[in-house]
Amino acid sequence: MEKQNIVREPVAIGRFYPQNSDMLVKTVSDCLGSPERNGTCEETRPWAVLLPHAGYMYCGGVLGKTLQGVRLPDTLLILCPNHTGRGKPLSVWPYGSWQTPMGNVRCESTLAARLVDEPSFSSDFLAHLGEHAIEVLLPFLAFTQEEGDLPSIIPVCVGVHGAPSLEQAGEELAHFIKGVEEDGQRLGVVVSSDMNHYESHEVCLKKDEKALRCIENADPEALLDVCMKEHISMCGAAPCALLLYAARSLGTLSSVCMAHTTSAEASGNFRQVVGYAGIRFFLSRRNEKA
Repeated sequence: MEKQNIVREPVAIGRFYPQNSDMLVKTVSDCLGSPERNGTCEETRPWAVLLPHAGYMYCGGVLGKTLQGVRLPDTLLILCPNHTGRGKPLSVWPYGSWQTPMGNVRCESTLAARLVDEPSFSSDFLAHLGEHAIEVLLPFLAFTQEEGDLPSIIPVCVGVHGAPSLEQAGEELAHFIKGVEEDGQRLGVVVSSDMNHYESHEVCLKKDEKALRCIENADPEALLDVCMKEHISMCGAAPCALLLYAARSLGTLSSVCMAHTTSAEASGNFRQVVGYAGIRFFLSRRNEKA
């Protein structure tokens, strides 16, 4: 089979989000709402966003509040956790497309090949085949595009967790991003993570706040440390730390938490919940001539 014909088939369809394309579009549109209804019609163009990846009934509101009014570049680097434990430590889906009810999303093969040239990153399909995190976000990310076009993506599954490895990979990722931008191409970054898992609503919110404070401070070491010491089961702590390390090499990062809740809001079960947060990141580039 030719490279361009490789299709990654969905694994969460019909469970995490609707299978019918019309119903899917309506669901996402309802979550995003209208600018007027949410009190603003102003567009915003963050450098990166952090988004949850659960079923839409649980995290659709957070996705909507985070992405409402957001415009992202038509090429998106998407960093997600590795829930399955399969594949290479930093796995880049290299080419082909990802199937969605809204159409196939093309992988940006040329840029994926450039990323794989960095020592820490590898071309790998296996890590992505059973991984739902990126797939769940694609219908929402389609609404961040001009003229309703689908984005092209560079999917990266992050299976490393140690600070030294993530710092090295973050420097390489920054080198990759800088090179792409110097060639005149805009690149958006998306990080996929849920927050703390399977404790009470009250405990989850408190643990989440500790992790979110580290993210707000753009401190990847503190984020990894607090998740370990406080037993915060934020599944995307590693991809988020990778983003923070890359940002540190590129400039100064600021962030705005747009929403934070738990699954109890939808389920009514306050004893065993999962936390969800949505963040917009803004990067002030370092003056290279200084």
